[in-house]
Amino acid sequence: MPVPWFLLSLALGPSPMVFSLERIVGPQNAARCSPGLSCHLREGDMLCMPGSIVSALEPVLVPTRLQTELVLRCHQETDCDLCVSVAVHLAVHGHWEEPGDKEQFGRATDPELEERKNASLQAHVVLSFQAYPTSRCVLLEVQVLAALLQPGQPVGSVVFDCFEAALGAEVRIWSYTQPRYQKELNFTQQLPDCSGLEVRDSIQSCSALPWLNVSTDGEDVHLLLDVSEEQHFGISLYWNQTQGSKTHRWHRNLTGPQTITLNHTDLVPCLCIQVWPLEPDSVRTSICPFKSDHRARRNLWRAAQLQLLPPRGWRLNAPCSLPAEATLCWQAPSGGPCQPLVPPLYRENVTVNKDLEFPLLKGHPNLCVQVSSWEKLELQECLWSDFLGPLKDDILLVETRGPQDNSSLCALEPSGCTPLLSRASTRAARLGKQLLQDLKSGQCMKLWDDDLGALWACPMDKYIHQRWALVWLACLLLVAVLFLLLLLLKKDHVKAALRARAALLLYSADDAGFERLVGALASALCQLPLRVVVDLWSRREVSAQGPLAWFHAQRLQTLQEGGMVVLLFSPGAVALCREWLQDGAPPPGEHSPHDAFAASLSCVLPDFLQGRALGRYVGAYFDSLLCPDAVPALFRAGPVLALPSQLPDFLRALQGPDAPGPWRLADMAEQVSQALQPALDSCLRPPGTEETGLEMGPELENRT
Repeated sequence: MPVPWFLLSLALGPSPMVFSLERIVGPQNAARCSPGLSCHLREGDMLCMPGSIVSALEPVLVPTRLQTELVLRCHQETDCDLCVSVAVHLAVHGHWEEPGDKEQFGRATDPELEERKNASLQAHVVLSFQAYPTSRCVLLEVQVLAALLQPGQPVGSVVFDCFEAALGAEVRIWSYTQPRYQKELNFTQQLPDCSGLEVRDSIQSCSALPWLNVSTDGEDVHLLLDVSEEQHFGISLYWNQTQGSKTHRWHRNLTGPQTITLNHTDLVPCLCIQVWPLEPDSVRTSICPFKSDHRARRNLWRAAQLQLLPPRGWRLNAPCSLPAEATLCWQAPSGGPCQPLVPPLYRENVTVNKDLEFPLLKGHPNLCVQVSSWEKLELQECLWSDFLGPLKDDILLVETRGPQDNSSLCALEPSGCTPLLSRASTRAARLGKQLLQDLKSGQCMKLWDDDLGALWACPMDKYIHQRWALVWLACLLLVAVLFLLLLLLKKDHVKAALRARAALLLYSADDAGFERLVGALASALCQLPLRVVVDLWSRREVSAQGPLAWFHAQRLQTLQEGGMVVLLFSPGAVALCREWLQDGAPPPGEHSPHDAFAASLSCVLPDFLQGRALGRYVGAYFDSLLCPDAVPALFRAGPVLALPSQLPDFLRALQGPDAPGPWRLADMAEQVSQALQPALDSCLRPPGTEETGLEMGPELENRT
């Protein structure tokens, strides 16, 4: 028997099965009727001209339902074509006038009425068939005895065998009576191709088709085309979208067996593959193997997009049709889940790629659209934020209207819809009276309004500004108190930071040239700034106090201020140190009364011997006047730096934690080096060269 369309759709699923079809032998068309009807097929095709609808003065036969089935029309055993058999179900429309008073009083029946009962109704049923690029119309004459008719009841059906159609074609069938008493019936269906039915042995055009298999290897999908080595064929990938529309994605003309690899990210449920031999009038076969692939469904939702169509339109764009429901929700800028709004958009089914309309008066950035599929949220977009700016700190008031003009008002919050005049501890409850006043004064924007209720968006900026103004005032007051307290606690530290760090310079007065060099070094260090103490500039105090007492006082003050004692080694200073280390202190009066270096050794040497020198003393020598190995090993336990080659390290040691960065230290070292160079050149002159006076320092008035 023929295969109905609903069974045929099962055969065309992801794994097509093979169904046998009824065969009709011979090229002749035929009409057959159900019992009680007589029918006749008018020979020859006719023009499809339905004309306008006319009124029925008497009962007429009209088509009520179309039913189609597939058959094979065969010329030979292996030479068949696909054919569509169409059944038209008929019913009675209208009625005759009832018998008059003559029949009620037993009078003779009207002969005209008796003639009508013995007559028959005749209908001309037109079938129109379209399958691009051909169209065809046929006329069926149908008769039924009037005595068998009941107004509004079905009378039977008439079947036409059959309309030939190409494999894989989309067909559309109309049916109406002529003259036309009501709108025509119509039916549209996609016919199967060679992959779905018993066609390899019955339809010659299918025998030359490339056969396609789909396999999966990890994340990739392989299309395997089994054809002969020299066969030319075409292959096309397309999206089979809603309402039968197609969007072509890829097309190639190939030769011989092929393996085509698809990335799993390209898969969507409506991705279909069509193949055909490159021959005139060839049959195309199509399969859509990814309808149930979970990766394809996931990719479909990733590709889906919500689009706003101002002022109130929107649409869901997707490559394929999909089961989806949409609703509105309110998104607070503080985050959290989007609060669903039952009004004004109830959860409803959505058709993809179709313009829809929101029942809103105005849009708002915080209004968002949620799209779900099988109770799972798939998409959420705040569409209006692209046009109206970012989310606002507005609160949504929901007005619900009941019978007899009763209404209630609440504010939508994460905890639910809070009545404005309640005692809840939420923001809306605390500001309930102010929000009601804002609503009455027209400061809130109405988003939706109908008999069920209304939605209002009320700005909260002014309340936020008032609250933050108090917070800022408290913060400023706290900062002022902390600043005053900091000033009081750090007063002594600030004074110390503003004072220059001290450096006590000890040296041996070997000769006048070396004293000039020491004076130049002390003067250059004073410009950094450093507070330099040197006996060369304090001869009066040294004479009055004695070199040892003067050194003790200066050393104590320097170390208390966090300064450094500088031991400047020269040949004379090295000799004094060795003398102290070997023989102890020299006899009194052996050295100059102004020589603080010789007097200081009695205090300096114990500090080095007992390990108290680190962080207090730094050694230095002029690399052109003294070899580094000449410095006694005891003093080399701490830093001993060559001048002027190691001036940056020397200056960093003198300035301690407050030393500037490397670039600034390099500039300072260059400045000191330039100041030292003339005096250093003077020390290196051959003997007998005339020498000038001592370098003048800032404390020259204290000299004796």
